[in-house]
Amino acid sequence: MNRAADRLELVVDPVRRTGRTLLSAGVEQSYVDVEDPRHLHFEYVRRIASAVELAAPAGVPLDVLHLGGGALTLPRWLAATRPGSAQRVVERDRAVVDLVARELPPLPPEVRVAVGDAREAVTAAGADGYDLVIADIYRAARMPGHVRTVEFAAEVARVLRPGGLYLVNVTDLPPLVGTRVQVATLRAVFGDVCVFGDRRMLRGRRYGNLVLAATHRPGGLPVGRLAVAALRDPIVGGLLHAAALDTFVSGAHPLLDTDV
Repeated sequence: MNRAADRLELVVDPVRRTGRTLLSAGVEQSYVDVEDPRHLHFEYVRRIASAVELAAPAGVPLDVLHLGGGALTLPRWLAATRPGSAQRVVERDRAVVDLVARELPPLPPEVRVAVGDAREAVTAAGADGYDLVIADIYRAARMPGHVRTVEFAAEVARVLRPGGLYLVNVTDLPPLVGTRVQVATLRAVFGDVCVFGDRRMLRGRRYGNLVLAATHRPGGLPVGRLAVAALRDPIVGGLLHAAALDTFVSGAHPLLDTDV
């Protein structure tokens, strides 16, 4: 690559020598342990994994669509913890796909990686095809507008099975306007929504990542167990749901295609 802004590299973790960090223009994007795919370094990735663990009994294979791939941390983790899971990964950046394929351990055959646009991939997918959709879609530290709308969320809902789970990584900063709008957007489509992450983030005290979870059926999220998992993380987390989420999202409106 010619431009510094496009520079991609995988660097060795000086503390954990089996760790590799994917950097884009010097900014951390993903982390993979080349010997232990169960090791999850980034806090928000552990949050997502805790929700996946509650999506089905331990070890049961899942049909999963990953929107955004990076170094494929979660596909590797899922392949290790739920062998036989059929996983499709859609990553828009060919250079990332090529670098990861060249320099990191190979993936099991159940994990298929394609270069493409997340919304186009979801729109083209058949209905009721996935137990789990995980969205970690960023371009220059911003989630593209066309994957933040009610119309996109409706397409995700369409491809999820009745008990399926949609998980979204949201990067935000105080006063969490983007997160509030995304919660309102998901609530316009799904029957049950919650947000969880670092307590300081939820209080609007720092920049970072939050995870949104959504499912079709009202009351369908295992919020009690998710809250316990958030508390047990090395970075103690919290969870907003129901009335607490009403307060959090107050004044925010769902985002439509016509708004972006």
